[in-house]
Amino acid sequence: MNRRAKRALVLALVVVVGMAFRVSWNALRDVARAIGADGTAATLYPFVVDGLMALALVAALVLTGDARTFALRVLAAYTLASLVLNYVHGLLPELHGESVAWTRLADGDIANWALVLLATSLPVGSIYFGSDLVAKVLHHRPPIESDTQESTQTTVNRSTSEQGEPPVELSEPEREVGSSPTVPVEPIEERPQLVAAAESPRARRATGRVPAVARSTRSVRSDAELLGEARSLTESWPVEKLTGEGIRKALRTSPAKARIVREALKAERERDAAVVAG
Repeated sequence: MNRRAKRALVLALVVVVGMAFRVSWNALRDVARAIGADGTAATLYPFVVDGLMALALVAALVLTGDARTFALRVLAAYTLASLVLNYVHGLLPELHGESVAWTRLADGDIANWALVLLATSLPVGSIYFGSDLVAKVLHHRPPIESDTQESTQTTVNRSTSEQGEPPVELSEPEREVGSSPTVPVEPIEERPQLVAAAESPRARRATGRVPAVARSTRSVRSDAELLGEARSLTESWPVEKLTGEGIRKALRTSPAKARIVREALKAERERDAAVVAG
């Protein structure tokens, strides 16, 4: 869908919501007058109920996790409350007059008390829930790490031995591109002078397998060893902190292995939680 079609869709939605609000506004205003609100308060009452619904919808689009669930619950609760008050307005013809005065919202005492309690508690709830939603939106920080957007520079700078990948060995045609045929080289053990040449500041072009003296002396840890270290390091970490980047920095390993360890730790936490809940 192109940008023009999206704008037209959003504009149509705004028009529909505006018309729906006008219909609901009439019913909520009359209900507010019936419970004793003056003219100004009755006029503002629909904005308290339906306005919070719009605020909760915007907050649900911005927030994530438990905060988003809370915003959706507020949206559902106020939508249901508005539906009930609109339904009551349709059942009581006396609310449809030009000058609505204080009246009952239902014939039975219990039903009338419940409806009056609902209508009078909505403004107070709007203050509480609206303030909470705005605070959550203002303090919301989008997640920094994403599995699909991990740093590629770190992967490039790490040695192939740490990444668990076999060293790339070029074929003979690739070695001879742009240069003379390769002269056979004696083993490194028999030519110690190559070590001194390797320390020269002159840049060298990689032509094949990495020499043994240039490789990292750090031993390659297995997945089981990495998982054991991760258990002790992340024992006090909450589940939200078990990210690939955080585990990679703590274990000083590659992003691929960090993701494997992360999935293993999360699986263990979920299994332990299921055992405790059972």
